[in-house]
Amino acid sequence: MKKINIVGVPEHFNLPWHLSIENGEFEVEGIDLQWTDVPEGTGKMCQMLRDGETDIAVILTEGIVKDIVGGNPSSIVQVYVQSPLLWGIHVAANSTYQNIDDLKDTKVAISRYGSGSHLMAIVNAQNNGWNTETLEYDLVNTIDGAVESLTNGTSDYFMWERFMTQPLVDNGTFRRIGECPTPWPCFVIAVRNEVLAQNPQTIERILEIINNTTIEFKDIPSIDRTLASKYNQKIEDIQQWLRLTEWSQKPLDEKVLNKIQNQLLDLKIIDKKGTFADIVKAI
Repeated sequence: MKKINIVGVPEHFNLPWHLSIENGEFEVEGIDLQWTDVPEGTGKMCQMLRDGETDIAVILTEGIVKDIVGGNPSSIVQVYVQSPLLWGIHVAANSTYQNIDDLKDTKVAISRYGSGSHLMAIVNAQNNGWNTETLEYDLVNTIDGAVESLTNGTSDYFMWERFMTQPLVDNGTFRRIGECPTPWPCFVIAVRNEVLAQNPQTIERILEIINNTTIEFKDIPSIDRTLASKYNQKIEDIQQWLRLTEWSQKPLDEKVLNKIQNQLLDLKIIDKKGTFADIVKAI
């Protein structure tokens, strides 16, 4: 049995992995796939790849591209979710801020530097014509940290996946005043180069299994009810999310990578571009 460690956020996007693991699909192929939830998100997962704490990460595209360009010895082997991630822009329910313009020159809560919440705050600032270099941040690690930060006024707004934060909007903790979609496919699968070199057939088989699951995922009977129950969501919100979400079974296209890197360079999130061969490895 070959043990492979994999990490991802504890969100509905990753239910296909859990179903495949629970169904024994990896085990029957001689693969002991050990999943770990990382609520801190992409910045933490990048560090885990660097430190050898995980072999695979299901991770936000912009975050891992930035980190590979910055020296992370990993590669993107496939796009996992093709559709954009819809980031909600949230304030405390009792906040005086009513629209996105009100947030100019205020402090944004982020999970970690290099995380999606950090990078998308920069994208959102550029979208609104703000000076991205004067953004102020409060490091909160997790959604729970963001709740505390916004509630006590340490920060003013927080960006996180729009559907995962819906329960906090419904219960009156957060108020959503806007949305910001990623201008690229949102999740990719990244593998440490050492693991990829030593176990190419194992990684290939893992991708085949998860791809078979994601192709059929929306057709699973009552999958909307399963998701709603597991992730504390209203059924109508999950149904909307399912309509918007498109999984992928394909490698990251070179033109798409160029577009991502050009935008990250323009936003000064990276100071140089990596080559396609440095960032993407075909399986």
